[in-house]
Amino acid sequence: MSQWQGFAVDLGASNGRTVLGEYDGTKLALSEVSRFANVPVNLGGTLYWNFLGLYHEVLAGLAKTSSERGTPDTFGIDSWAVDFGLLNANGDLILNPRHYRDHHNDGMMDEVFKLIPPESVYGRTGIQLMQINSIYQLMYLRLHKAWVLEQARDFLLFPDLINYFLTGVKIAEFTNATTTQLFNPSLGTWDGELLGALDLPTEIFPPIVTPFHVIGTIRDEVFPGGDSTIKVVTVGEHDTASAVFAVPHLSQDYVYISSGTWSLVGIMSDKPLITETTRSYNFTNEGGVNGDYRVLKNVMGLWLLQEVKRMLDRTGHALGYSELTQLAAESKPFQGVLDPDAPDFLAPENMIEAIQNYCLKTGQPRPNAPGAISRTIFESLALKYRYVIEKLEQVSGCSLKAIHIVGGGVHNELLCQMTADATGKPVIAGPAEATVIGNLCAQLIATRELKVAEVPQLVRNSFSTKEYTPQKDRSQWDEGYRKLVELMA
Repeated sequence: MSQWQGFAVDLGASNGRTVLGEYDGTKLALSEVSRFANVPVNLGGTLYWNFLGLYHEVLAGLAKTSSERGTPDTFGIDSWAVDFGLLNANGDLILNPRHYRDHHNDGMMDEVFKLIPPESVYGRTGIQLMQINSIYQLMYLRLHKAWVLEQARDFLLFPDLINYFLTGVKIAEFTNATTTQLFNPSLGTWDGELLGALDLPTEIFPPIVTPFHVIGTIRDEVFPGGDSTIKVVTVGEHDTASAVFAVPHLSQDYVYISSGTWSLVGIMSDKPLITETTRSYNFTNEGGVNGDYRVLKNVMGLWLLQEVKRMLDRTGHALGYSELTQLAAESKPFQGVLDPDAPDFLAPENMIEAIQNYCLKTGQPRPNAPGAISRTIFESLALKYRYVIEKLEQVSGCSLKAIHIVGGGVHNELLCQMTADATGKPVIAGPAEATVIGNLCAQLIATRELKVAEVPQLVRNSFSTKEYTPQKDRSQWDEGYRKLVELMA
C-alpha cells in the first residue's frame, strides 16, 4: 500500500501541537510539525481561551506540513472538554469561548440544583458534578448574559468549533458531547427534558456524530493554495478519549491513567455505570471512541506542579520540571499529604501558598523547599490514584491487575514508580504521545486502513513502554493512605 498520511491537532490546556502521522501498513510514525503555548487571556475580569490564536496555529501547522511533506489524506482534532463557542444566525462567533476555570462558574452548580436536584442531574447524565461542566457555564449565561443565549443558534464544543470554520459543517462529536452533563446515555442524545427544566434553548444543540466519520473537506477559501480533498474526520475529540483509545493493553482487566494537567483514572465499560454508589464517589461516564464508556474520575493531576513552577518562575526561582522532580526524589518522604481535589487547588492565585496553607490547616508541617512541595504533590497524587482504583474495583466488581499510564506524565518516572508503590500494582507507562496516536488511529479507521481491534497491537509495534514494579514494603504508603482518607472525610 502507499504510505498514508494523517494530520492530527492536539490542543491541551497549557499547550497545543500539530503532528503528521505516517502509516506503512505495519507501524505508525509521528513527526511533530509545530508546538505552541495555549495561554488564556483575562479580559474585563473574565478568563477566555485565545480561540483566534489557536485557530491560526492550526492553519499554520497545516500549511507547513503541506508545503514540506505534501498534502495529508485526513485531518482530526482533539482538545480538552466542556468549553464551547456559540454562533449567531450568520454563523459568526458571538464571544470568545470562556475558560473552564473562569470564576464566573462559581455558584452555578447551586443555581442548577435549585431547579433540578443533583441526584437527578447525575442520574440522567452519569457525569460527575464539577462546576467546570458545560451545563453550569450555560447557567451562568442564562442568569447573567441572557442576550448571548438569545442570539445563539448553534452550540459547538471547542474542536467542533474549529471544524466548523474549516468545513462549514456543524456537529457534536460523541466523546466530547458526553462530557457536557447535557447528554443522556439512556437516550443516546441531548437531554431535552433536562434542558427544558433549566430553561436552556434545545434548538442550538447540533446532531451528535460518533468517531470514524468523514464530515467534510477543508474549504478552499480557508486554506488558500491548499488541497480541498483533505478529509476532516471525527476522532475522539475529547483528548482523554483519544489517549485511552491508544492504550496498548493485552487484556481487559486494567485501569488507565491519562496523566497530564488532569489525571483521568478509569476503566472501560460496555455501558455507563450509573448508580447511587457511583454518584456518591462522583464517578463520571464519558463516551469512548468505540461507542463504549470511560468510567472514571478526574483527579487534579500535574496542574498542581505546573502552578508551583509558574509561581517559582514569577518569583525569580525558576526550576525546570526535571529539576523539581529530582529535588522531590531527594526530599524526605511523607512530610505531608494533600487531597489533590480539594477546592483549595482548583484555581488559586498562588499554588505554593495554597499547598502550605492546606498543610497548616490540616495539622501538618508547612513544606517550604521546592523539593518538599513537589514530593508532597507526587505522593498525594499516587495515593489519590489508589483511592480511585479501589473504588473502581468496587463499583465494577472487577479485580484490576495492572495500571496503564499514558500521556505526558509517563516522563515523570518518580510519579510512575510512586503509583506502583502506592497501589501495589504493576505500572506500564507509555506511550507519552497517546492522545495524538489515538487521534491518528481513528483517522486510519475512518479511511478503512485499520480496524478497531488492531489498534493495541499497532501501538505496541510502533511505540515503547516501560514497566514499574511495586516495592514490597508498603507500610509508609499505607499510613499515608490512611491520612488521605481521613482528610477526604
